Amino acid sequence: MTSAQDFSARLQTAVNLAQTVEHHEEAHQLFKGILADLQGQDSPTVVLLEQLWQEYISLQRSSLFWQQLSQAEKNLSDRLTESHLQLKQNYLRLMQEQ
Repeated sequence: MTSAQDFSARLQTAVNLAQTVEHHEEAHQLFKGILADLQGQDSPTVVLLEQLWQEYISLQRSSLFWQQLSQAEKNLSDRLTESHLQLKQNYLRLMQEQ
């Protein structure tokens, strides 16, 4: 495997690990190893790669936050709908009893 393929494979592994928050630390350690291997190379490229990585991690965390918020809203909406149906059924029973 060439150095470029190795770099690409390691970076892809880090990206895959970073897709879940539980593996962010492991992904970050792998990425730090990649950066250490690149230290002697073109400095602006290394800086840009590091910035892109930080942005990617930030986006992953943001995405997770919004997914969890969306799920909480869905759960709240479901409970509200159930409560509304229960109230409507109770009202109809009350009207039938009168």
